[in-house]
Amino acid sequence: MPPLTLRIRIQLAVFVVVTVIGVAAMVFGYIRLPAMFGIGRYQVTVELPRTAGIYPGGNVTYRGAEVGRIKNVYLTDTGVAAVLSLKSGIAIPSALDAEVHSHSAVGEQYIALLPRRDSEPLRNGDVIPADRTSVPPDFDTVLDAVNTGLKAIPHDDLKTVVDEAYTAVGGLGPDLSRLVTGGGALAAGARKNLGPLLTLIDQSKPILQAQTDSTDAAQAWAANLATISRQLQDNDAAVRDALQGGGPAVEEARRLLEGVRPTVPIIAANMVSVAQVALTYQPSLEQLLVLLPQAAAAAQAMVLANRDTRQPYRGAYLSLNLSMNQPPPCTTGFLPAQQQRPPGVEDHPDRPAGDLYCRVPQDSPLSVRGVRNIPCITRPGKRAPTVAMCESDENYVPLNDGYNWKGDPNATLSGQPVPQLPPGHPEESAPEPSPPSIAGTEYDPATGTYVGPDGQQYTQTDLAQGGKRTLESLLLPGS
Repeated sequence: MPPLTLRIRIQLAVFVVVTVIGVAAMVFGYIRLPAMFGIGRYQVTVELPRTAGIYPGGNVTYRGAEVGRIKNVYLTDTGVAAVLSLKSGIAIPSALDAEVHSHSAVGEQYIALLPRRDSEPLRNGDVIPADRTSVPPDFDTVLDAVNTGLKAIPHDDLKTVVDEAYTAVGGLGPDLSRLVTGGGALAAGARKNLGPLLTLIDQSKPILQAQTDSTDAAQAWAANLATISRQLQDNDAAVRDALQGGGPAVEEARRLLEGVRPTVPIIAANMVSVAQVALTYQPSLEQLLVLLPQAAAAAQAMVLANRDTRQPYRGAYLSLNLSMNQPPPCTTGFLPAQQQRPPGVEDHPDRPAGDLYCRVPQDSPLSVRGVRNIPCITRPGKRAPTVAMCESDENYVPLNDGYNWKGDPNATLSGQPVPQLPPGHPEESAPEPSPPSIAGTEYDPATGTYVGPDGQQYTQTDLAQGGKRTLESLLLPGS
């Protein structure tokens, strides 16, 4: 035997290496010898109602990827059990469903594992019960049902359906293609987010239950909607007129808004001021609303006395008895008689500075609703004639302790000016010298009587002016 050359030895070495690589690829890649001995694998049992075409060696997928093989299929008392040999390196949640699917219409069944939610991974020896598995319907049964359904449809009607379907979708190939592409993209996105999607489906039960519980409300809403629709149908002419006249009405409203646009800011500013006043006087407004029903009841009571009677006058029943000079008018705090203008004079002098009001004590029976008793809205319990006095710590002080002038018409005895000047007024800080005290009173020319400052009545008949007497001269002194 001739010796082996170097070239032959190299060829033999290359052949041996290629053979080893091929055998290793066959053993580990196709035959999967380690998996046959359970290396890197764990087993899970799936309970099925029937085989549905699965066979040993079939694929097992999880989220569309192959994760194992069907090792064995055997009969049980309740159906079929399939033993799955799964890869140990892939964590598959134990809360899942097992479904039998087919790669094509001629067979090649496989088992797809579909997780319900995130949970603990499967372990060796776990069992997926039959209530969490599903198998496709029997193909022969489906064909029989389709055949029976087609036989139940009249041939002419089926032809009409096919023709109408062609009319409906004819020429819509690109649109249907986009629809299918979009559906595929939607399915791919759903598969990528399968865990959260399954969790959402599982947690949708309370929402669906709420919809079920609100069936009566939904039916009532549908009935009300039907009533409204029926009313709109019955008043179709009126609705048409409203719709036809709506355009001109909207145009008129637009013109109105354009016309009032210059005055709206002024109105808004005034409304702000009114709102501030209303907010300040909110307690008073609430009290007014509380007393309004009682006032309305009192007003209605005035007509109850002679209602349904034969009286010639059936209106309000009021007593018009006059109470003259009860109580007498308040003159304290106003200008003295010699400074008052007769009503017949037509000139218009400036209003004197300060406030003129009844300046008797607040508990006096004279002018009980006078300005001196206005409640201070921001100071509960306090009453004052001006807002400035309400907001300050100053309290109301009656003029001359409330007595009528005390013979002092200019109030010099009390140190208070008439009219009452606000704090800080220049006339208040530097009062002018007061004239001698002069008491004014009313004189009756007919009888010559008058009341003096001491309250006594005097008579003097020669005080009236000569000439013709007028109504004004009888009512006003010194005119």
